[in-house]
Formats: sequence, C-alpha cells, structure tokens
Amino acid sequence: MRYARLLTGTALAVAAGALAVPAAAAPGPPAGGLEIRPATVTPGSAVTVHTTACGPGGTAAGDASAVGAGTFTMAPGRRPDGGETAAGRFEVPPSAQPGTYEIVAKCSGSGGSGAKNKRIAGDLMVTITSTAAAGERHQRQLPKGHVKTGVGGALGPDPVQTAAGVAALAVAAAGGTWLLHRRARGDRI
Repeated sequence: MRYARLLTGTALAVAAGALAVPAAAAPGPPAGGLEIRPATVTPGSAVTVHTTACGPGGTAAGDASAVGAGTFTMAPGRRPDGGETAAGRFEVPPSAQPGTYEIVAKCSGSGGSGAKNKRIAGDLMVTITSTAAAGERHQRQLPKGHVKTGVGGALGPDPVQTAAGVAALAVAAAGGTWLLHRRARGDRI
C-alpha cells in the first residue's frame, strides 16, 4: 500500500510538470491579440488597449459595448520596446457589473491587406473593489475601544463586588478541597 501511494504521488508530480506552462510563455496576450491594461478593473476605471495585429501604421475600431463603454478608436503608436502598435483607451462606466467581458477591435487603415478587417479580442475583468480599496475599507471598519456586551465585570470598578467575588471563589475552593480529602480517607459523605 505504501509503495502504491508513493508511485501515485510520483506519477501525479510528473504529469503536473509535463502540463505546466513555461514561465516565458505564460504572461501577455496571444500573438496578435488584444492586450488590455489593466486586465482587472473596478467600475469607473480607465483602460488602455494595445495590439500589434493591425500591422505597422494600422488603426482599429474598438468596441467595449459588452461592458457598457461603447466604441473607441485605436490609433498607430509605438510600444516601449520599439514595436509598432495600435492603441486606444476607454473608461469602464461606474454602473458596470462584476464579471468578465470580451473587448473586441477590428483592424482598418494602412496596416496592410492581411490586417484589414481582422477581428481581435481580449478579456476584461470587472470587480466591485480593488484589493487595495478592500484593505483600506476593512481597516476603517475595525472597532475601537471597549465592546459593551453586558457580560463580565468581575474586576469592575466596584471594590466591594470584586471582594465578594474573590471570597465566593475562596469558599468554593476550600469546600471542594475538604470534600476531596474526605473521599480520599474513605469517609462517607
């Protein structure tokens, strides 16, 4: 049984390693896809969209109607790495509901005959709150000061009540000890 578990665990580890995506291939959109930054936003946020699929000097007509932002224009530009791109920007409406939305664009302009009318897409995720905003809101909601539950108060401000409580505990401890000693000696109670 022990060897069967060991072999099963080894087989699962090998399978997981074979199915893992290399780190270099994981980030970013697929080649020629629509790159959306940031990919996860809150309602009312601005979103920037880039693509290299429209070719050098290409433009595109973007459509963010799925999230309620309507259409936007993507103009030719340069990426920080020097590559040519078509870029545009839109704002997620404050009334947008949480979920994943497909943002699409259709290439046009002088990007080349292969790029004209090419449809590209990417996903945008809308959340109610960002992680930072949720952390700030959680910190503001923490209670401060004493919680008045109506329970407790053994060491309250009244010294007479405190002394009475300590005396009651001492009498109970002495009585319990006396009963245990009698039982240990075999005396009948």
